[in-house]
Amino acid sequence: MKKTFLKLFTVAVAAVMTATSFVGCGSGEGFAKDKYNIGVSGPLSGGAAVYGEAVKNGAELAIKEINAKLGDGETKYAFEMKDDEATTKNIATNFSSLYEKGMQVSLGCVTTGSCLEYKTYAKEKNVFCITPSATGDQVPENADNMYQMCFTDSNQGSASVEWMKRDNNVPTSTKIGVFYCNNDAYSKGIRDNFIAAAKTAGYTITEASFANNADGSAPTDFSAQVRTLEKCEFIFMPIYYTPASTFMKAAQNIVADTAKFFGCDGFDGIDTAIAGFDINTIKQEVSMLSHFNSSATTGKAADFIKAYKDEYGKTPIQFGAAAYDCVYVIYQAIEKAKADGKSVPADISASDLCNILKEVFKSASFSFDGVTGTGIKWNADGTVDKQADKFVIKAQG
Repeated sequence: MKKTFLKLFTVAVAAVMTATSFVGCGSGEGFAKDKYNIGVSGPLSGGAAVYGEAVKNGAELAIKEINAKLGDGETKYAFEMKDDEATTKNIATNFSSLYEKGMQVSLGCVTTGSCLEYKTYAKEKNVFCITPSATGDQVPENADNMYQMCFTDSNQGSASVEWMKRDNNVPTSTKIGVFYCNNDAYSKGIRDNFIAAAKTAGYTITEASFANNADGSAPTDFSAQVRTLEKCEFIFMPIYYTPASTFMKAAQNIVADTAKFFGCDGFDGIDTAIAGFDINTIKQEVSMLSHFNSSATTGKAADFIKAYKDEYGKTPIQFGAAAYDCVYVIYQAIEKAKADGKSVPADISASDLCNILKEVFKSASFSFDGVTGTGIKWNADGTVDKQADKFVIKAQG
């Protein structure tokens, strides 16, 4: 997820830092020398904290389960997350601290802007990263150590159209609307890919857009955009949940009750994270494209949901599920490497472990069944190969 609506500070300072400046920057006690140590940077405070908290919870739950399964004499796992407030200002320090403390593998960062900064240092030190939620197309580009459990921004657009076409879920005769932010790279990137795929598929599109304010916040009046899209039956919104909620409140009495509001990962948390917004007051169906069904009642997803609720007292969002899968796939990849005769001692260096994990992930025989999909594989460029589906957040009526 690319949080461009949050202001990024001191980019220039972080950009000029090099790996040599990391020496002596670590703080606090180091990781245990007899465990595999996983680190991540993400927002635990600020406007995107709901995402960081979900990643932290999901990863820690996986660590707890894996360690409980491992017997005496088997190498267990440790985890630490550093707060970056979804900005780049703390990334150099966070990476330095985790690396100097003994981080051997990483979940990268929660948000794209932070992950692109983190990528610079992870690539320099050859640290394997698999991010649960940094969706930017640039995250794995030109870095063979960077992988994603989430879909890229552009793939969210094309995957949405693939779902629309599948089983004629959205007939081509449907009046399609697109509502997006024209000065946000996350929103515009998904929009561009969606438009291209939708036109190829034969859909007719009506568009309305808005621009974020100078401070990164969205406008609060979307009456003009609502009028532009009032005849649309399916409105695709590749935006974050705050402007989405504002638009839906304004549109629900203008568009048909049978119209559908459809989003991507930016919708995650729309039913719980916005103070003063009750999604149940919206007349229309609200749904999103996701690789995780938070209402699942069977399979691994259901087991995870129950365990997460038991541990944290709340229903997980997809970022927690993806982080849970990230930790489990690291564990399974290490186990496969051992089964293939590789030596993976507890004190293995981050670079040596990275080389081993890259070999496993590139292997045609390696796939992963998790809570965000089954038969998951990774493409040569580090992007994930799995199927997304539509999940209803709030039904019509």
